[in-house]
Amino acid sequence: MSSLTKIKICGLSRLEDIQAVNEYLPDYVGFVFASSKRQVSVAKAQDLKNHLSEKIAAVGVFVNEELCRIKEIYDRGIIDLVQLHGDESAEYMDNLKKLIDAPLIKAIRIEGRQSLAAVEDCAADFILVDSSYGSAYGGSGHTFDWSLLPSPLGKRFFLAGGINLDNVNQAVALSAYCLDVSSGVETNGFKDPAKISNIIEQVRGLA
Repeated sequence: MSSLTKIKICGLSRLEDIQAVNEYLPDYVGFVFASSKRQVSVAKAQDLKNHLSEKIAAVGVFVNEELCRIKEIYDRGIIDLVQLHGDESAEYMDNLKKLIDAPLIKAIRIEGRQSLAAVEDCAADFILVDSSYGSAYGGSGHTFDWSLLPSPLGKRFFLAGGINLDNVNQAVALSAYCLDVSSGVETNGFKDPAKISNIIEQVRGLA
């Protein structure tokens, strides 16, 4: 089962990052369009996507974004999936699905067992469970209490929040559809090709 776990490297912002993922081939990469230290402009994301291997799917990460802007970025071929990491409602997602034909990932911040009710009600194609850390919508680099997740969760889910080489074995054991990694493969705030290689190798090599 674990050998089927997919991996996403999120927050790419440089051509050096693209070169690294093209060599090691994660299943997904993420371009962050929301306010963040990893935020990229549309023009930058277009350039990165132009150099990205066709074997890798690009995810656009948005927080409470205007629908027309997401549609513009999708129509330009910059992203293949949309990750909604804010307070987007079911109505918002329904309207977005009418505009674009892309899988939707909805992030749910886990504060306690009560947070899991949103998992059952979510109409997105995937959910992403992430830590809740202050007012941040994500990207904190902190884990949450993984024991809160029921097994099975009942939906295909991305697991995010503080995944790194030290805890990736435990993360794989949770049977997530995909592990979403960002700060865990960085050194001094930049993506580290050696860490990207190591974590992908570890995920795919686990028996």
